[in-house]
Amino acid sequence: MKVDYFTIPEITVSFKDTVKKSERAIVKTSLDAYKILSVALEDCLNHHEEVYALYLDKGHRVMGVSCVSKGGIDKTAVDIRIILQTALKVSATYTILSHNHPSGSSRPSPEDITLTNNIRKGCEAIGITLLDHLIVADESCYTSFADEGLL
Repeated sequence: MKVDYFTIPEITVSFKDTVKKSERAIVKTSLDAYKILSVALEDCLNHHEEVYALYLDKGHRVMGVSCVSKGGIDKTAVDIRIILQTALKVSATYTILSHNHPSGSSRPSPEDITLTNNIRKGCEAIGITLLDHLIVADESCYTSFADEGLL
């Protein structure tokens, strides 16, 4: 069977690293992650749910932040494959998940706990560690799954 390779789509994977390693923020605590992720979430904080993933290298330096889902007032659909795809693309060692609760409560829902466990399992399967999942409720209120022993 002869295959015409010009009719097969080309797949490219790219990551443009334009920030020097020495200039990247280092995340050591949930507060460090919150300071970064709260900026990403500030436009949607009280309006609708969004989910962001923060990707870190082996030295816990920030490689980047990516919006992985935008949803409605009280929920959003998260495709774990998008989180993992980006983690592999940037060669991340660690990731931290974050989303907001427009309700003002940072308490994790049963769905939040299930999602976090599924993402943790997916990360483990490809050699990446899910360090935390932050739920941001307002400008100064968040819950860390790691700090609460939920991870």
